[in-house]
Amino acid sequence: MREKTVNILLIVVALFVGIIGTYSVMSGKEEKVSTVNKNVTITSEESINESVDKVFDSVVVISNYRNGRLAGYGSGFVYKKDDKYGYIMTNNHVVEGATELKITFSNEEEVTAKLLGTDSYMDVAVLSVPVNDILGVAEIGDSTKSKIGDTIFTVGTPISMDYAGTVTKGIISGQSREITVTNNDSSYMMEAIQVDASINPGNSGGPLANINGEVIGVNSVKLVENSIEGMGFAIPIEVAMSQVDKLEKGEKIERPLIGVSTYDSTNSLTSDLQGIMVGAVQSGSDSEKAGLKEGDVIVKFDGVKLKSSAHLKYLLYKHSLGDEIKIVIKRDNKEKELTLKLTHKIGD
Repeated sequence: MREKTVNILLIVVALFVGIIGTYSVMSGKEEKVSTVNKNVTITSEESINESVDKVFDSVVVISNYRNGRLAGYGSGFVYKKDDKYGYIMTNNHVVEGATELKITFSNEEEVTAKLLGTDSYMDVAVLSVPVNDILGVAEIGDSTKSKIGDTIFTVGTPISMDYAGTVTKGIISGQSREITVTNNDSSYMMEAIQVDASINPGNSGGPLANINGEVIGVNSVKLVENSIEGMGFAIPIEVAMSQVDKLEKGEKIERPLIGVSTYDSTNSLTSDLQGIMVGAVQSGSDSEKAGLKEGDVIVKFDGVKLKSSAHLKYLLYKHSLGDEIKIVIKRDNKEKELTLKLTHKIGD
């Protein structure tokens, strides 16, 4: 009887130990999972807050008033200051048609700005405000040093004033994109930086900055078609700044005029571009002096095979008065090289 009692006790003890062991194992597993969760650390290696801080106070909201009524708004950034003024860069279409321009800074203070100069082709405008109102000046970078895949960010005011100072982050998706823009029934081509960061109407004119917080482009929603998503474009800062001295003085940007009307010539069977057909040549123009005639097809301009009439204008506007350009034409199914000397400008 005693032996039976001992056996029963041993069985009970074994069961008890087993239950405790099982609980310990389960408890150990739960504690291990809990420990892993507690040890997960989110680092700030991906953060760009210091870079954003570097440019943030230089970014402004630009309100376009026409006859006392708000007609639209966009973004801009202070790119320099002197003893009297701070100078703001934005898009031409942001300030177009304005009778009054007001600037709102990151501290929500508002001042009236003076429009110094604009250029519709580059879609750039320069404004000034009293230097005492300036909160920050952006550092200008170099877009030519950027590479596809580099991190970039924008600062601007998408959708409405309620979202002023919005930051979007992305990468450079493409460089030196040749974008065709239509404005007032006239098409022209611009070189642009392609990014995957959102660029909405209110972002237009604001800075595109690299990971170091240096401005490498000017955002322009004008370069984005409504049917495209996930693609934004910016004017390279070198292009935007190339004529800034003249814009600050209110001087008109001089661009060459060759005095010829053109249209795209395509193969009727394949729709392949054959060149740029010369429609008419103005008497006394640089084109006439070069020997261009109605019906000629311009195949190459300055060594570059032409893609469209807009492309021709794009290549032409890279030159200055006095330059000589080699062009290749087709006439009577034969190629011929001509020399075009630029002596006339728009407005002559």
